[in-house]
Amino acid sequence: MKTNSSAKKRFSITGSGKIKRKKAFKRHILTKKETKQKRNLGYDAIVNKADEKNVKHMLGL
Repeated sequence: MKTNSSAKKRFSITGSGKIKRKKAFKRHILTKKETKQKRNLGYDAIVNKADEKNVKHMLGL
């Protein structure tokens, strides 16, 4: 089975098997966002349990 190329660039697996992702809204129009919001958007997040099956399928897991 082929791995989805866009998914392998966007997601990574942690040691415990969870899937890491980046947060949205950090690319442009940053002048109107608070410093605290921009800082917190810089951290990684974990993919929601409801979406995990689809992401794993795209990653070929």
